[in-house]
Amino acid sequence: MPRDVILVVWFCVCTARTVVGFGMDPDLQMDIITELDLVNTTLGVTQVSGLHNASKAYLFQDSEREIHAAPHVSKKLIQLFRNKSDFTFLATVQQKPSTSGVILSIRELEHSYFELESSGLRDEIRYHYMHNGKPRTEALPYRLADGQWHKVALSLSASHLLLHVDCNRIYERVIDPPETNLPPGSNLWLGQRNQKHGLFKGIIQDGKIILMPNGYITQCPNLNRTCPTCSDFLSLVQGIMDLQELLAKMTAKLNYAETRLSQLENCHCEKTCQVSGLLYRDQDSWVDGDHCRNCTCKSGAVECRRMSCAPLNCSPDSLPVHIAGQCCKVCRPKCIYGGKVLAEGQRILTKSCRECRGGVLVKITEACPPLNCSEKDHILPENQCCSVCRGHNFCAEGPKCGENSECKNWNTKATCECKNGYISVQGDSAYCEDIDECAAKMHYCHANTVCVNLAGLYRCDCVPGYIRVDDFSCTAFCQEGCKYGGTCVSPNKCVCPSGFTGSHCEKDIDECTEGIIECHNHSRCVNLPGWYHCECRSGFHDDGTFSLSGESCVDIDECALRTHTCWNDSACINLAGGFDCLCPSGPSCSGDCPHGGGLKRNGQVWTLKEDRCSVCSCKDGKIFCRRTACDCQNPSVDLFCCPECDTRVTSQCLDQNGHKLYRSGDNWTHSCQQCRCLEGEVDCWPLTCPNLSCEYTAILEGECCPRCVSDPCLADNIAYDIRKTCLDSYGISRLSGSVWTMAGSPCTTCKCKNGRVCCSVDLECLHNT
Repeated sequence: MPRDVILVVWFCVCTARTVVGFGMDPDLQMDIITELDLVNTTLGVTQVSGLHNASKAYLFQDSEREIHAAPHVSKKLIQLFRNKSDFTFLATVQQKPSTSGVILSIRELEHSYFELESSGLRDEIRYHYMHNGKPRTEALPYRLADGQWHKVALSLSASHLLLHVDCNRIYERVIDPPETNLPPGSNLWLGQRNQKHGLFKGIIQDGKIILMPNGYITQCPNLNRTCPTCSDFLSLVQGIMDLQELLAKMTAKLNYAETRLSQLENCHCEKTCQVSGLLYRDQDSWVDGDHCRNCTCKSGAVECRRMSCAPLNCSPDSLPVHIAGQCCKVCRPKCIYGGKVLAEGQRILTKSCRECRGGVLVKITEACPPLNCSEKDHILPENQCCSVCRGHNFCAEGPKCGENSECKNWNTKATCECKNGYISVQGDSAYCEDIDECAAKMHYCHANTVCVNLAGLYRCDCVPGYIRVDDFSCTAFCQEGCKYGGTCVSPNKCVCPSGFTGSHCEKDIDECTEGIIECHNHSRCVNLPGWYHCECRSGFHDDGTFSLSGESCVDIDECALRTHTCWNDSACINLAGGFDCLCPSGPSCSGDCPHGGGLKRNGQVWTLKEDRCSVCSCKDGKIFCRRTACDCQNPSVDLFCCPECDTRVTSQCLDQNGHKLYRSGDNWTHSCQQCRCLEGEVDCWPLTCPNLSCEYTAILEGECCPRCVSDPCLADNIAYDIRKTCLDSYGISRLSGSVWTMAGSPCTTCKCKNGRVCCSVDLECLHNT
């Protein structure tokens, strides 16, 4: 049996502090195995001996496992990553040879914000991450599943990626900066991508996340000879201990409070009402103080309804007035003095003060109260005899306004006015009733909504199948969403962009197999999510114009380039898409083929060391290699090389959405990756995109590969030319790549892109302002 592979993995992304020698800030690290409490986890993991005995190691083998962080650990992780540009993932891993699996994944729904994957099928390490809301993958070719021990450090500082293997630098790249501000709901998975996919087979030990630069130095101390400095070590340790103690106390209090609340929810308590010092039981009724409303206590809330009053038809010599102790107005005789009409209770100042009573003006002898203001500030109120000071609160003395109206002070009087959403009853603004805006068509509810009348206002409810956009609008809701840039136009109905179909735009239209596209005969059609491209066939290469139809594919002259395998006296003859070896005569015309520093005889057949599924042969100086022919009727067929012959149920794979079942050997596309099912394992790798020679490119929504665009404002990636400047609205010259806010529009941001001013509006900013 081949030995298992022991993999020691680090993932580093640097911060403001450094790892000096063996010093490490304990506040910037997380022990994953301890946080996940693997000691108490039995399903799918087993504690075993590790690379060393200084820490626990666990064997991941069962397919039915869910090893992920608890909610409080996820919150801690989100807080640790916030505003960090550098972090480190550390693990000691023993991976089963020729298997693929995810060592660690930090993801939210379908988005991988950090994922480290080891593929033994394609012999590469993959780093999956997010950049500007879009998924990115860096594939680093290297065989880890080779039965050997390895120390691997994948370091990333901003956009600088560095790969160490066994403390030796292997790769160094510049990539798009990853997003490290994790959204709420992000979770950490160990040894798998999610519940069903990316299951790692092997042993994991020393799993840690360290948020500081050069974290690999702890694994490879000889890479840093600097003496350790840790002046703040003790204070940081004490701070962590204090926080842990506080967290424990708060957790205990919260658990106690939740227990008490759950007990209260099971109790039945009668809710009473207290009004003006009086206590009313549930369902008690009474007449309120102004005798105009009937009130009831309902579950602790007071509900009152105004008593209805019959319309008054007063005679010409009387007017409707309020009488103390009565709810409804009554007709009382009016008074007339000097052409002025007075209602019952109103006064007029002549030589003396007179009040209208029973249709007769009666002299009032009571004295006016003294005023505490200058004479110029004296004001005589309407229908009164005594002056008051300017600014007098007439509402404090009356009139008596109902619950749906409010008193408003004027210069010489007070009146009742209906509140918004109410209208006066029979022309009397002291008593107002609700306006039904829905029935009166006085609402602003848009399409896909239903107007619901409420007391004093209204509400726009979404019709079934729609969700709220704002207070007045609703939009269609598609339960499974519209994938690849599709638009939800009605409940569970999507309009798909070009290249996609299906009820949720989940199906990619294969322009190649459906015969929609015809590529030049020097190329072959390769389907991509949303579109396609014509790829040059073997023996041809693109001439640099990158024609969409493949017309730019021209023959490779293997003879001129000396990439042929013709040997000795054989003459190389270039052919379209290949070459031939001709040997007229002579003892050296053996037809043998040079290969791998040695010689293969004419007619010899062999298998490549690095590919057990290959069959190569030497014929007349030329080497031909192909895949092993599969005979599914042969009981000893190699299922690794012939997965299509594998009919075992355990070798089938579920797709990433958990809806579709694939057989071993099947291929499909998901999230801009080519995926394959092999013996029950799903392995995915980035799609190969065509090379583009244009100046500006953009990845359209729902697509995976860039397309050429002529407008720099639409470009995703652009090489800025500082010679191409822009003028902003102030007339200031801006260098290409500079960003500014538009004058007079704080929610509009502009950027100079090679002489073009490109502006965009922040809708959230507009909403907040």
